[in-house]
Amino acid sequence: MNCPQSVDAPDMCPANVPVSGAGGAARKGRTGTRRDSLRRRLILRHFLKDREGATAVEFALVALPFFGIIFAIIEVALTFWATQVLENAVADASRQIYTGQFQNAGGQSADAFSDEICSRVTALFNCNDLVEVDVRSFPNFPGATLATPVTPEGEFDASDFDYQATGPDEIVVVRAAMNYPAFVGIFGSRETMLNGGGRLIMATSAFRNEPFTQ
Repeated sequence: MNCPQSVDAPDMCPANVPVSGAGGAARKGRTGTRRDSLRRRLILRHFLKDREGATAVEFALVALPFFGIIFAIIEVALTFWATQVLENAVADASRQIYTGQFQNAGGQSADAFSDEICSRVTALFNCNDLVEVDVRSFPNFPGATLATPVTPEGEFDASDFDYQATGPDEIVVVRAAMNYPAFVGIFGSRETMLNGGGRLIMATSAFRNEPFTQ
């Protein structure tokens, strides 16, 4: 140890002189460690007993799945609504072909019939940009086999859609399909979900034309 030496007693350290050196430093270190450990235990005990922020923590844990389910429910409702609107528009526009009014108007084309459908769709989706139209005539109903406008890779592909001019007493199949934007695909089936997050919505109407005059 180190202490100031006295002339009368050079080998003795005064009792009131603080002891310094390695031993004192070690004792101080152990004391500081015990204090830090005790402080941490007190803080942890206080944190475990404090219930003031429990509601906020519990809400933070359930907020993400809760809002995800809410958005999914809203999206599914909008999808069903869009499907119903498109089916009603296709059924109503197909009646123009069924009775011969569309043919006699002289505008037998895919764009003209698409306009007939989109004129019956308001403020729900961009019909002119999304909807693709396919109109085919067949000699009999069993022969009306049509492929789905989706590639094996799950991409929306309406390149095979066409418009065939129809006449009296012909069997006609009208289809309208679109890649409807979807942001939460929780409740989507593999057949309707497309790559890129879209959803296939398609409406179909099959009928035999009336024997109208042209």
